[in-house]
Order: sequence, then C-alpha cells, then structure tokens
Amino acid sequence: MANVPEIFGSLVFNDAAMKEKLPKGTYKALKKTIEEGKPLDINIANVVAHAMKEWAIEHGATHFTHWFQPMTGVPAEKHDSFISPTDGGAVIMEFSGKELIKGEPDASSFPSGGIRATFEARGYTAWDPTSYAFIKDGSLCIPTAFCSYTGEILDKKTPLLRSMEVLNTQALRILRVFGDDETVRVQTTVGPEQEYFLVDKDVYKKRKDLIYCGRTLFGARPPKGQELEDHYFGTIKPRVSAYMKELDETLWKYGIYAKTKHNEVAPAQHELAPIFDSSNIATDHNQLTMATMKDIAEKHGFVCLLHEKPFAGVNGSGKHNNWSMSTNTGKNLLDPTKNPRENTQFLVFLAAVIRAVDDHQDLLRIAVASAGNDHRLGANEAPPAILSMYLGDDLTDVLHSVVYDEEYRKQEAPIMETNADVLPNFVKDTSDRNRTSPFAFTGNKFEFRMVGSSENIACTNTILNTIVADALSDFADELEKADDVKAAAEKLVKETVKAHQRIIFNGDNYSEEWVEEAAKRGLLNMRSLPEALPHYTDEKNIKLFGKHGIYTEVELKSRTEIILENYSKIINIEALTALDMAKKDIVPAVTAYIRELAETANLVKGIDPELVTLPETELIKKLSNLLSCFVKKIDVLDKAVVGAKDVEGVAENAMYYKEKVLGAMQELRAVADEMESNMSAKLWPYPSYGTMLFSVS
Repeated sequence: MANVPEIFGSLVFNDAAMKEKLPKGTYKALKKTIEEGKPLDINIANVVAHAMKEWAIEHGATHFTHWFQPMTGVPAEKHDSFISPTDGGAVIMEFSGKELIKGEPDASSFPSGGIRATFEARGYTAWDPTSYAFIKDGSLCIPTAFCSYTGEILDKKTPLLRSMEVLNTQALRILRVFGDDETVRVQTTVGPEQEYFLVDKDVYKKRKDLIYCGRTLFGARPPKGQELEDHYFGTIKPRVSAYMKELDETLWKYGIYAKTKHNEVAPAQHELAPIFDSSNIATDHNQLTMATMKDIAEKHGFVCLLHEKPFAGVNGSGKHNNWSMSTNTGKNLLDPTKNPRENTQFLVFLAAVIRAVDDHQDLLRIAVASAGNDHRLGANEAPPAILSMYLGDDLTDVLHSVVYDEEYRKQEAPIMETNADVLPNFVKDTSDRNRTSPFAFTGNKFEFRMVGSSENIACTNTILNTIVADALSDFADELEKADDVKAAAEKLVKETVKAHQRIIFNGDNYSEEWVEEAAKRGLLNMRSLPEALPHYTDEKNIKLFGKHGIYTEVELKSRTEIILENYSKIINIEALTALDMAKKDIVPAVTAYIRELAETANLVKGIDPELVTLPETELIKKLSNLLSCFVKKIDVLDKAVVGAKDVEGVAENAMYYKEKVLGAMQELRAVADEMESNMSAKLWPYPSYGTMLFSVS
C-alpha cells in the first residue's frame, strides 16, 4: 500500500524541492517570478538549473526536455542528455540556465498555418516557471511555451497564460471598485473530469479502425449495450481496479490531485476526476494524465481510448471543464454565499459570465470543435451543439428579482426525510443539477460539459478567460466612474441579465422542443466543426483577441487554418481506413461465407433434389444483395475521396469532407453492419462490439 503523502509530488521539482535545493536568495527570486511574473536574471537561472539537474539525477534522470504543447494536440519532447565531454574521453553532467530558459526545436515541422515556411525552421521554447518541472521516463521535463523565430505563437500554453493575465487585471479592477485592496492576484481554476474507455490490447490489435483512427468505423450493435444502466458507478472489475490503482499512484507522484474514479455509463467506460488547480497547471496536468493513462494501460494489457466516440450506440467520452475564479487570499469569486441577492460583487461576476457566454456562443462552440466531438455533441448523451446556461432555481429567482425589481424570498433549504429510522434526515440543496446543460452552475463554479475527451483544455480556457475578462473590462469602465458603486452595480447587473437572459435555460437540453425554442431565441446551432470554425476569424473575434493581446490577426487565421486542415486530414484517414477494411477484409469475408452457404445448399439438394427453397438460399440471396450494394458504396466513397483533391480553400475542403466523404462513410457502414448481423461470427474479420465492450474481466 502506497504512503500517499510520502509519494505525492516525489517526481516534481516543486516548492518543497526548491526550498531544499536552492539557496534562500535564489528561492525568493524564483518565487517572485512565479507569483508576480517578475523577470528571472540569468545568474539566478544558472543556480536554479544546477539545483534542478542535481535533483533530477538523484531521481534517476539522465536527460532533460523542453515539454511543450504545439498545435498537434499532443505534447512534444526533444530529449538531450546532461552529459558534457571532458579531457581524456570522460564526461560530466551539466545543465545551464541558458538551457533551462530557452530551447530550439524545428518550428517548420509543427503546424503553423502558413506562419512558417518549410525552409524557415528556427523556433524557440521558453521555460514557464509557473508550472513545475517533473521527471518522466528518465528525463527532466520542463514545461515551456513555443514560438516562431519571428515571434508568432505556435503553441497552446502561451495564449492561455496571456488570457489568465488579462482576466487577473480586469478582475482586480472590479475588486478594487468594491473596496478590496488586499487581493493582489485573481486566477482561474479548472478541474477537468476525464472520461475514457479501456479495451483489451489483443482485441485492439485486430481492429484497423481503432489502430489508425481511434474509433470504430464498422460494427453492428451487440444484444446488450448500456440500456440497463448497470455499468454506471458499478463495481469496478479487478483488472480495471488494478489499472486505476497504479494510475492514481503514478499521477500522485507527478503531483496531480487525482481524486475520484468510477465506472461511467457505457460498458468499458470510466472516469477520473482531479481536484481544482490553476488553469495553467491543470492544463499541463491533464496532458500528462492522458499520456499516463495510455502508458499504464499497456502494462495491464489494455489500450486506453480517448476518442470522443469510439463506439456507436453507446455514450462517448467528454471532459467536463469545471471553471471558476479565485483570489490569492482563497476567496472564490463565484461563491454566491448565504444571501446571493445582497452579494452585489458576486452578481457582477455572475453577470459578466452570462454576458460572455451569450455574446460569444460562437467562440465557445469553436473551443470544443473537433472531428471526434462532432460525433458526440447532441447525441442524447452529451450537451447539444447549442450553447445555453443552467443557473438553477435559486439563482434564477435571484436574477428575476433584480431584473423585475421584485422582492427576493430566499428558498429555505428543504429537509430530505428518509422515512427510515436507521437513516438520517439531511438538508437538500436548494437547486437540482442539470446534466444536459452545456454550461451549468454547480454551486461555486461553472461546469462546461461540451469539451471532448481527447482535447487540450488550453484552448477552451483561453477563450473562457478572454470573453469573461472582456465583460469585466467593460463593467470596470462603468463602475470606476460611479459615485454610488452599489447602485451602479445593481443597474449594471439588471441591464446585463435583461439583455442576455435568452442564454439561460434550466430545462431539458436534449429535447426537440428546446431546439425549436433555441432557434426562436436566436441562439446558434452549429452542429459541426466546418460550420463553426470559419467564425473564428469574424471581425468581432479578431477585435476581441487583438484588444486583449491574446492573438494577432495572423495568429488567429493560422489557427483557423490548422484546425480546418486537421479536420480534413482526420476524415481522409478514416475514409482510407474504411476503404482498406472494406476491400481487403469485409468483401472477401462475406464472399467466403456466401460460398460456404452455396456449398451447403448444393450438398443438401444433392441428397434431396425435391427441396426447392432452403434457408441457405434465402440467406445467400440477402447477403448477395447486400454485398452488391456494399461494393457500390465502396465506389461512391472512393470517388468522394478523390474528389476532395479538387476542392480549393481549407474551409470549403473541410465542408466537403463533412458532407460528401463522411456521408459516404456512414452509408458504407450501414450496409457493412447489416451484413455483420447476418454473418457467421467465425468468418467476420474483426472482433465484434460485444467482444470489445464486454471482454474486460
């Protein structure tokens, strides 16, 4: 049994390690950089680098790497050893401040959206001292930002750090207006719940679609799915439990606050939830968590699937982004307190979030757009593609009283009577929870439930921070010139909620009635990435990001191009994989089964020539018709893939892939799944859905 307090953070050069290894003066200087953003002198950096290297070597590290997050969606690493040659052919272990602060990967080999040509290779990584270095697989990993030689950002960390600074600045302005001179920093915090699937490694190896695409492109539904709801919070199977135990212990060594683990709704699906941390550290930790999940799965004979929709017919996986704002003094700015109607400061921050979500529905939809997430959003399991906010009955009543100048009558917390002597009665919450809402208030935070399970949460939180900071900026402009701050704030909240109340919806977001109602309210319903992404570079968004120094127009356009191109590439890979499976495996398998049936039928007729109709002949006829249709569908998909080459423009190309190629893939799958349902399981070339979802013991 692991001693958790002893192992926690043991692989991290954290505050305790810095205190132990650094001289007091160096430690104080580094803390000033971390807490206040002060520049770090190169001499201080040299001392830090030496101590970091000594600590890493003590823990078995031989290499170091600048660990950064380019636009590929996964962390990048280039490992260099600590060795430096000396006279006589020997080596010493060295690591300088210069190597700590700056690295130089090949920028032309990462997505840049046209910012960097192939021959323009120089790029830089820059140390982020606010996120602790850690040891992984014998290397000291140093979290860094990534930019081009000409200064444009090429990663996901830099915009996030910028957005955190902007929100800090604007939130402090609001706090000062309300007389708070004690707070010196406001940071956004995130707790990303991570959903995932585990499948047997041996089964995975037999599925080309899982290997190449991360999701199944074919597969008939099994007799049982998730309809009994017996997997959710069910007893964790021994192999999975052993996996989760090692995963927890490894994450704790990385200083990650892994807190909750349980079975999710779909068979073979699970969830891990951490405790909140700052947006930057939570983002780094989530990237490390996903990588660790995959690594540990291999050791237990599993493969961890992080795709949003690896299996049709059962729930896909999301990543609930629990977002809030807190001060350095430990105060949560989204805590309503016992009397939210009188907590004007809270109402101002709440109104800023409401305005931000309503004004920037397009950006929040873009923040969660991916080829994988398009299969999940709106599938009666996840929030729809329509943005709305759930506030609960109590907060809705508070805002109603503000807008209509009515008396607010605080709901008394009701008592839950269990009516069983051995069970205690307890106080219920004043509001229910709404699991269908995309953006739900859950007590002292907002749970943004649209984020895809495989996605980097940096993009989501960059946008969240920026749009809320923009609202706070306008609010501060107004409140700073007010003589009566409370009265001005009340008026501001009233006007804001009245103008943006269309975004508040406490009902069933899965219902068809809501889709119709949302359209009447003028809310956006962008069902796919190709529909949403072109709006990234709308004039209002270019202006927003430029105003707050998050992205330049060039950087924003390059990101749009990268995401659209990536979407087209993913669908193209899926289409080519489907064609490969169809031509090389499925057609031969069905042909072989038809031949076997024909041989059986001929054998039976040879024994009794009077038999006119046989079950075999009926099945042969059915499968032959399906196979003929399947071959035609292969041709349609083939032509659709070839046709994509003639479509110019990244946005147009992405839309073509969505409408023509993806549509042809879905038609091909429908026929294949029908054939599988009528085939001998022994002759079908791939493990079935039943095997994949229920074979884990």
